[in-house]
Amino acid sequence: MNRTFKTIMLGAILAVSLGALAFADGAADPVVGTWALNSAKSKFTPGPALKSQTRTYTQTADGMKMNYTGVTASGATMAGESTFKLDGKDYPITGTPDYDMLSLQRVNANTVKSMQKKGGKVIGSTVRSLSAKGKMLTLDSKGTDAMGVKFHNVQVYDRQ
Repeated sequence: MNRTFKTIMLGAILAVSLGALAFADGAADPVVGTWALNSAKSKFTPGPALKSQTRTYTQTADGMKMNYTGVTASGATMAGESTFKLDGKDYPITGTPDYDMLSLQRVNANTVKSMQKKGGKVIGSTVRSLSAKGKMLTLDSKGTDAMGVKFHNVQVYDRQ
């Protein structure tokens, strides 16, 4: 009985360790896919809220690629993109006047923290959290926009 228990425990430890190594060594990020903004669950402070936004995350040889399109509160179209790795280094992003670089690091399997920079200066941070079942994505962002206005936005997205 004792030997069987030790064998089961060793197997469980190996399975967890190998699974963690596989994830760290380039396994698909659980955020990969298309996400649509759920305006009813999102909060934009001070506002106004976006009318819509769709984000698409794809895994590439160069890292994670994120594209977004949408409609601002004033009705203007918006689009941008970035390709990055979760290594804390700076990566360019297009489509926003508020920042021009991102640096991202994984906190755990479902959470990533990023810093947004403009001209080398940190202007904000975002915590990107994926729900346990992988159906809801939340971006909790705080910072100062290009006009000098402080913001705290909580954007909630549904997997498409």
